[in-house]
Order: sequence, then structure tokens, then C-alpha cells
Amino acid sequence: MSSLFHLILTQPLFNLLVALYKYVTFNDLGLAIIALTLIVRFILYPVFYKGLKSQMLMQKIQPEIQQVQQQYKTNKEEQARALMAIYKENKINPFSSIIYIAVQLPILIAVYRIFFKGLTTESFTDLYSFISAPTVINHHLLGIVDITQPSMIIVAIAVLAQYWQAKTSMAKQQSGKVAPMTKYMVYIGPLLTLIILPKLSAAIGLYWVTTSIFSVFQQHLINKQLYQEPVQ
Repeated sequence: MSSLFHLILTQPLFNLLVALYKYVTFNDLGLAIIALTLIVRFILYPVFYKGLKSQMLMQKIQPEIQQVQQQYKTNKEEQARALMAIYKENKINPFSSIIYIAVQLPILIAVYRIFFKGLTTESFTDLYSFISAPTVINHHLLGIVDITQPSMIIVAIAVLAQYWQAKTSMAKQQSGKVAPMTKYMVYIGPLLTLIILPKLSAAIGLYWVTTSIFSVFQQHLINKQLYQEPVQ
């Protein structure tokens, strides 16, 4: 299973990173990581769109869901049946957010493996025959940040980016009030970022930052599209 994961995900992403490093970002690994992250996010756009649309529809039918939960609070089986009927009527997949995470997680693991190993003579054995190993290895972003080492500058930017993303994606009920769980998530994301990233290389942090910032603009674009089309 590990070798299959490497073959279909880690190796292609590594080759793409090297190609970006050599031919697009001119031996700036930091910029190559940013470019790779953007490509991954564009690939995941359809999944993200479906997940956000389902989230918006879930917010719309919250009154119906609460009514069913109250009506069948002593009969969990009937409650589940009634909820599934509501989801089916509104064409909602209640597991869409789980699917989105399931799609992202393998990519995140593959990217972590790539960044953990870095551009080394050993890692270049994974290159395809039509991609040659770079002669110059520069592990810096714009010649300033060594992305093989932890960077508190990247960590600080990542925390701010996570907070910005969380505020942007904050779910609101029809009354305009923020959902309690979502309100706490605004702070949980940045807190986890602050705990985890200082222990990792700046390469992971750079991927984290780029993903968060891109998600903000992606969310604005998707919201615009969703509110222009009829919800059904």
C-alpha cells in the first residue's frame, strides 16, 4: 500500500515540484512550493465547491433539522430516517465535508513526505526519465528564509492566515448569528497552527500559509457563484 501511495501520489507531486523549481521559479524552492500548492488547490477546486455548497444548504435547512431533532428526540431511529428524508429532498450529502477532508489528507501526507526528504541526491532517484536532476539546490525562499529549518516568521504568517481563513469561512445562521462551534473554530485553527508549525520545517509552513490564503480567495469566488445561482 505504501509503495502504491508513493507511485500514484508522492512521486508525481515530487516530479512536479522539481519541474517547477527548475523551469518556472528558477531554482527558488520556496516559490516552487507556493506554485505546487496553488496547482493542488486548483485541482481540488471542484471538491471544495461541492463541499461549500452542501454547507450552505445545510445552514438553510437548520430550522427543519432542529424541528425534527426536537420532534423525535426520544426516537433516534425515526429521527435519523426523517433527517435523511430532508437531506434527500434538498439534494444534500451530509458527509461532503468528510469527503473533502478525505481527499485533502492523502495529498497533505504526500506533500509532507516530499518536504521532509527535500531535494537530495537520494530523492532524485524518484525523478522520471524526462526530468533531470537540478544542478543547483537552493533551499531558500527569495534568498531569505531557509525552508529546511523552522521559521517563526512563517509560523506567524501562518497563524494570521489561518485566522483570516477561519473568519472568512465562518458559518452564519439565517438570523445572522454565528454558530457556536464555528465561533470557537476561528481560534482553534490558529492555536493548532501555533502549536504544530514551530516543530516543522518552514517548507510545511509555507504550504500551510499558501493553502490558507488561497482558500480565502477561493471562498469569496465560490460564495459569489453560489449566491448567483438558485439553491436547489
